[in-house]
Formats: sequence, C-alpha cells, structure tokens
Amino acid sequence: MDDAELERSSEFAGVPDAFQRLWTPHRMVYIESNKHPVDTADPFCVAPTLSDEKALIVARGTTAYVLLNLFPYNSGHLLVCPYRHVAMYDEATTEELTEMGTLTQTAMRVLTEVARCEGFNIGMNQGRIAGAGVADHLHQHIVPRWSTDANFFPIIANTKALPQLLGEMREQLAQAWPADPK
Repeated sequence: MDDAELERSSEFAGVPDAFQRLWTPHRMVYIESNKHPVDTADPFCVAPTLSDEKALIVARGTTAYVLLNLFPYNSGHLLVCPYRHVAMYDEATTEELTEMGTLTQTAMRVLTEVARCEGFNIGMNQGRIAGAGVADHLHQHIVPRWSTDANFFPIIANTKALPQLLGEMREQLAQAWPADPK
C-alpha cells in the first residue's frame, strides 16, 4: 500500500489523533442504505434468485444456503441464511436450524482448508437493536480468524485491509465445498 492510500491525522487541519485512515469508499453503499432505504427488497430473499457468482453464494442446501458477506470483517466472512423469510431464531423450523448448523460446520472445515484460518467468530445479531444489519431475515455470521489479523471490529484496530477480492474467495470456497457435506 502506498502513502497515497493512507492519510495520517497529523497531516489534517485540527487536532491530530492516533488513527490511520484507510479509505474504503465502497462501504458508502452500506452506510447510505441504512440512511435512505430505497430498495426494500430483502437481500437474503433476492440472493437465491441470482446466479451463485452474482450473489456470492458458496453453497446451497435444501432449506438454507451460504454466501459471502458483501461487507466482510475478514476475508472469507460467510453468512448462513434460511431461504424462508424469517426474522428470529425462535421462528425458524427445526429443519432450517439443523441445516444451518450442518452448513456452518462445513463452512468451518472449508475455510480452514482454503484460508488456513486458526479460529472463528460465529454469531447472530437478533433484531436491529442488537446490531443486525438485515434484521428481518435470520442469518448467522462465520468470520474466520488468524493470529495475525487485526481484530474483529475494524474500529478497534484503526485500519482494516482485506487481502482478497470477494469473487476470488467465493470461487475458492465453492470449489472446495464437498458435494455431500455430511
């Protein structure tokens, strides 16, 4: 990364701070979508209607599927979603939850093989007040972790760099996904 991509606060007018800033203008789509919701379509209902490449879908099951997070914390950040539009964990069927669990296990194995990660953050934010970006559709995060990654939250680490493009990561994970993950 060259110095043109990083700006230090000591070069700004005003009071300097310790942060380095890595400009990520592509995140404005995410930020603006929360301010001015123009498209009310649920992205997790739309994704399965698109090609796997376009929707960044890694694997499809019977009641649930796996896709890359469009706004990842780390390279390989996956989401496991039921096809059915359901908001909360306690509203999902036993079949949906069972398949989400199986897909999560497979995702962990595939990420370990492909990305050589050393651990995972796995979790769900239930409801907008709990931090869910898409609160109306149940989804579970699988975030691969390495001893050398910055931190789970980019804010805490001051800088966040993702070393691999989403399309490349999707292709690698989809190719490594077993035909029968059981």
